[in-house]
Order: sequence, then C-alpha cells, then structure tokens
Amino acid sequence: MYAIVKTGGKQYRVEEGQSLLVERLPVDDGGKAVLEPLLFVDGSNVVDGSDLSKVTVEARVVGHERGPKLRVVKFKPKRGYRRRTGHRQNLTRIEVTSIKLGARRAATGSGRRSPKPVSAEEPQAAAVVPEEAAAVAAPVAEEAVAATVAEEAVVEKPARPRSRKPAGEGEASQAEKPARRRAKPAADEPKPEEDNGA
Repeated sequence: MYAIVKTGGKQYRVEEGQSLLVERLPVDDGGKAVLEPLLFVDGSNVVDGSDLSKVTVEARVVGHERGPKLRVVKFKPKRGYRRRTGHRQNLTRIEVTSIKLGARRAATGSGRRSPKPVSAEEPQAAAVVPEEAAAVAAPVAEEAVAATVAEEAVVEKPARPRSRKPAGEGEASQAEKPARRRAKPAADEPKPEEDNGA
C-alpha cells in the first residue's frame, strides 16, 4: 500500500513509516502534518480523481533542516562581470505515520448542512416546489432581460471625431501651401547666363 502526495510543488511516493525530506512546512517539531494525496494504491485497488477525498495521509514532523550549500557562479567574458553567490534550501524531515482509505470526508469550513431527507409521506410536496419556483421565476427573468436591453438601447455614447481639425480644413490647407522646391527648368529652355562680373 502506497500513496503519491504533493507538497512544496513536488510529488513523492510514500508508504507508512517512511522518512523523507520535503520543502519547509509551517509546523513545529513533533507536530502533525496532513499531506495532499494524488493517488492511492492498495494491491489492485487504485483510488484517484474525485474519490481522493476518502484518502488521508498524515505525517509527523521530525525536525527542520537546511540543504547542502549550492554555489552559484555567473561570468561574462570580456566584460569584467563575475558574481558568486550561495544558497541553502530550508527543508523539513517528516515521517509518514498513516495512510487511510475511509469514508468521504466532510467539507471543512463550508458551514453547510446535509439536505433534510424527504419522508415517504411527502414525496409529492417536494416535487411540486421546484416546478412552482420555475413557473414564477420565468416571467421575472424575462422582465429583467427586457429592462436591461431597454436601458442599453437608451444609453449611447456620442461618436468621437477622428481628428482634432474641423472637417475639410486639411485638404484646403494643403492646396494653398506654396511649393517648397523650385521648379526645374524644362530641357528646351536655355539656362540663365551667369554674371561673371565683366
């Protein structure tokens, strides 16, 4: 019997009594940690998917440790760039105490109660209530949709002009501007004589 659990962004295959190092858990020494199961295998019985709510994997925190020193060196040739740093990961050593497959666990923190069972005397009354609620809700829903469509039709945003200039001003100003280049003389025209001062 074993389980696959997820903790600290990693997955581990665990069995009862097994000790392993995982990412640091916010639990004191000797405390109990509950791990998230991803798969449970007991012989030919395989539990996964929505049935994992029946599986509980508990572990005892043995102690907190730090991993080995890792050296990180960054170097860029011909630029004088050298950096050397170190890193030690915070870890927690745990021992798996129990892997259980039990009844479905109740949702914690939801505060919801299970629905009241319908007695044999009142099966008709329970079936009539949803139909009546649907009959009352249909006209109300149609009126609400019609009201929102009417409000959207009334509120329209004014169209924004594409440019800041008044319409037609751009074309007229371009036509009135004088030509910036001098017109080249035609090939047939003689060149004007230059005055050499004589």
